[in-house]
Amino acid sequence: MNPTLILASSSPFRRELLTHLQVPFTCISPDVDETPLPNELPQETALRLAQVKAEKVGTTHANALIIGCDQVATLDNQQLGKPLTHDNATKQLRMMRGREVTFHSALCLYNSATQSMQAEVVPYIVKFRNLTDAQIESYLTKEQPYHCAGSAKSEGLGIAIIEKMTGEDPNALIGLPMIALVTMLQNEGLAVL
Repeated sequence: MNPTLILASSSPFRRELLTHLQVPFTCISPDVDETPLPNELPQETALRLAQVKAEKVGTTHANALIIGCDQVATLDNQQLGKPLTHDNATKQLRMMRGREVTFHSALCLYNSATQSMQAEVVPYIVKFRNLTDAQIESYLTKEQPYHCAGSAKSEGLGIAIIEKMTGEDPNALIGLPMIALVTMLQNEGLAVL
């Protein structure tokens, strides 16, 4: 019997990306404390959380391939969390205007039957436009990206506040590195094509 494919995430953006592979999957949202550990580097936080999410779902699903993801945005090596409020998003975008932000997108594929794990962090760099306060306010009012690390959604109106993007997989910016995922699934014998 083939293992079940599970996305350990409540993100509608990750769910939408995964549908592009046209393989059946289910979504289960793991309840995980996402607080960074003391002295933990941003990419370490992202990787640890992706692994914890996948393993947590694996404890209740014995024959599954579980995809865990996490993303940490950084500016000057300082983590930028999800703003959650308009005021916090305004502060973030003011700090980021005219600057480069690195998004560390961690991906983990956990096989709960064998307890084997593949994991990696895929960085993506975004340079933001030198926005005026009025442009920031206009963007936030229209898009309300309060649950997105870095206060922006590149797959939406957020593309208008971005000057340049650099990286190996643009899907990593949305939070699910698809190129790496296809390789990991193939390593587990699940061919997409």
